[in-house]
Amino acid sequence: MHAEPTAVLKALSDPTRRAIFERLSRDGELTVHALTDPSGVSQPAVSKHLSALKLAGLVRGRRDGRETYYSAEPKALAPLVDWMSVYSTFWHNRFDSLETLLERMDP
Repeated sequence: MHAEPTAVLKALSDPTRRAIFERLSRDGELTVHALTDPSGVSQPAVSKHLSALKLAGLVRGRRDGRETYYSAEPKALAPLVDWMSVYSTFWHNRFDSLETLLERMDP
C-alpha cells in the first residue's frame, strides 16, 4: 500500500530529507553513520529524518547485527507521480487549446 501524495510531499518538503532520499537512491543501502558523516547534521537528526521518510514509505530499514541499513523505496513516489500526471494532462489540454486559438487568430 502506498502513502497518500500529501504524506510523500510532506516528507520530501524538507531539504535534508530530500538529500537523504536522493543519496540513498543514488548510493544504495547506507547506515545512519554513513548518512551522518558528510551531511553536517547530527546522528539523532538524521535518525529523525529517516523516521519521517519511513513513515511515508520512501525508505526502509534492514537490521544486520547492530547496524540498520537504509535504502530508498522509489516506488513510494507513485502516488506523487499519479497526482502530477493529472495536472500534466490538464496543462497539455490547455496548451492545445491555446495553440488552436493562436492558429485561428493568425491570418
